[in-house]
Amino acid sequence: MRLLKVATSNLNQWAMDFDCNAKQIKESIAKAKEAGAAIRLGPELEIPGYGCEDHFLELDTVNHSWECLKDLLLGDWTDGIVCSFGMPVIKGSERYNCQVFCLNRKIIMIRPKMSLANDGNYRELRWFTAWKQRDQLVDFQLPPEFSKAIGQNSVPFGYGFIKFQDTAIAAEVCEELFTPTPPHSELALNGVEVFMNASGSHHQLRKLDVRLRAFIGATQTRGGVYIYSNHQGCDGSRLYYDGCASVVVNGDVVAQGSQFSLKDVEVVVAQIDLDVVASLRGSLSSFQEQASCKTKVPSVEVPFSLCLPFNLKTHLSLPLKIKYHTPEEEIAFGPGCWLWDYLRRSGASGFLLPLSGGADSSSVAAIVGCMCQLVVKEIANGDEQVKADAIRIGNYKDGLYPTDSREFAKRIFYTVFMGSENSSEMTRSRAKVLADEIGSWHLDVSIDVVVSAFLSLFQTLTGKRPRYKVDGGSNVENLSLQNIQARIRMVLAFMLASLLPWVHSKPGFYLVLGSSNVDEGLRGYLTKYDCSSADINPIGSISKQDLRAFLQWAAIHLGYSSLADIEAAPPTAELEPIRSNYSQLDEVDMGMTYEELSVYGRLRKIFRCGPVSMFQNLCYRWGARLTPSQVAEKVKHFFKYYSINRHKMTVLTPSYHAESYSPEDNRFDLRQFLYNARWPYQFRKIDELVSELDVKDVKDSGDHEAMAATSDGVGGMGVAAAGSGNPNVGL
Repeated sequence: MRLLKVATSNLNQWAMDFDCNAKQIKESIAKAKEAGAAIRLGPELEIPGYGCEDHFLELDTVNHSWECLKDLLLGDWTDGIVCSFGMPVIKGSERYNCQVFCLNRKIIMIRPKMSLANDGNYRELRWFTAWKQRDQLVDFQLPPEFSKAIGQNSVPFGYGFIKFQDTAIAAEVCEELFTPTPPHSELALNGVEVFMNASGSHHQLRKLDVRLRAFIGATQTRGGVYIYSNHQGCDGSRLYYDGCASVVVNGDVVAQGSQFSLKDVEVVVAQIDLDVVASLRGSLSSFQEQASCKTKVPSVEVPFSLCLPFNLKTHLSLPLKIKYHTPEEEIAFGPGCWLWDYLRRSGASGFLLPLSGGADSSSVAAIVGCMCQLVVKEIANGDEQVKADAIRIGNYKDGLYPTDSREFAKRIFYTVFMGSENSSEMTRSRAKVLADEIGSWHLDVSIDVVVSAFLSLFQTLTGKRPRYKVDGGSNVENLSLQNIQARIRMVLAFMLASLLPWVHSKPGFYLVLGSSNVDEGLRGYLTKYDCSSADINPIGSISKQDLRAFLQWAAIHLGYSSLADIEAAPPTAELEPIRSNYSQLDEVDMGMTYEELSVYGRLRKIFRCGPVSMFQNLCYRWGARLTPSQVAEKVKHFFKYYSINRHKMTVLTPSYHAESYSPEDNRFDLRQFLYNARWPYQFRKIDELVSELDVKDVKDSGDHEAMAATSDGVGGMGVAAAGSGNPNVGL
């Protein structure tokens, strides 16, 4: 037996906070050593933080990374344990995203990343160069001050692996795993048994299975130990890195860390028998054949042993059942943890939420309530950092700290129902009941006097007073009257967030939370600079359908039973007067359902469909119930309002990223915001396709009738059936 104990980690790093990051790296090494691990793996770019973005272009960021690495090597942190650290390295005139392997206060090898993540939220090619030399390791001269301090002049640099006396290990950095020809394939043929993947992978709903299947596939058919480390938390942007540090052996997950957690440092340890890797490879004829004619990968030899011999007191890590969260749990825990990181790192004293009693703002309130529950639970579990942050934010004195989530919410969470003459008693009541369940400090205010003041001012200036459509006004008047209510609420929210802490003799300020969902952003069904304009928005990249499912889940599992009634109520903005024969409804206003919006969003972003290809796809999807003309009208209607309102995405509140069809304009969905909303060429092509389909349907229907008329014995019945049916039902 060759027994190897490995440690991997989830670290809640903060971009550009080198003190914080170095402290947590050291804590993870200490825990790995305490567990007796021979290998410690940290996440990608863990020294400066993954989310430094354009700070990577600054020489300071690279220099500070070397300074932190020097501090690690001058201490005893790497004594007797192989540590892989992530940091930027400049070689010549190129900047590389690197893993630095260290042992016994020396650098063994620097491995630059060869395939850079450059889609979706990732922009690595903006800051780094991909390493392209695969046939040799080159000599890298260490920076003079660093070299003098650790007594080492140069190190091997490039693509290769490390040969120890009893096994071989190698890096495979994040995106490289997901390339068509991942490095682990040829590294395995070269005898590498342990693959170390340092990652910076963010959370997205229903994404974890894709990641874990990649680890399993990497070792299932060729054998090996796959160690995965990731960031966990908000490191300063819209993304939440969702941890899940794991160890996989021959396709079996033997260790898995948490996906969502308030812990700053989590270390996952596994005890492995490397002989099971050699045994599996020896039993695979195809592996043996390919290994015999492999392309040779460069290596570095280290006269050091990582493994221990057979020992009855040692317990091997066994395969375990993979832990997956439901999408509803992901919505609760992901944004909840992200909000906590943002709150404690921003210097704010709490949150303020305009709570309308509708599904979206109630979802945000429930997520804040979940955050409070997580904080209290983590304190009860003994997390001193969470306790210290909660005491500071909640302004606790005399040794007190949070023990009840409702009491904690009362200290850090304001909710405000900003009613008008158009608001119903039902939504006012729902907001109050939910606030009581969560424990927030709830206010109920009327904005009618402010609306009236604006309208009076407008009347003084112009001599005219706008009216709602139900009272005989035009569309322009109707929309303007709705917008002024929404914008007043935004101004009032920021005023209250600034002054309420002062009113209640609390320090600091409150962050305003937004509550528009991804579908409303896609359609533009929101007022520019209204309550959707906040400091941050935890649901801005979550669909209405997912939020409704979350409300049902939260009513039971978070203990906020009023959410069931809120979910069951039809969505309404309540910006127009309620009449006996009229009640404003979101889906009627938009001219499309939220379910349809999700379909449009996925086709537009995930499947990269323009108007014409979306029409063609939907003809197949909806052809059983809609004619081509009806499908065409729906597609045109969506693209018209999507393009008219795209400018709103340029000022959209920074939102937690959760959905693959998010229209977020900052970095994920980069498109123009000034369109020809008539789409003349594209819509003309759709009209041509509709005409072709109509002609084909008429011909097919005529052929069908002729065949039915000549059929034996049932001709009359056949003609009647053809004549009364929908000729487009087959599309």
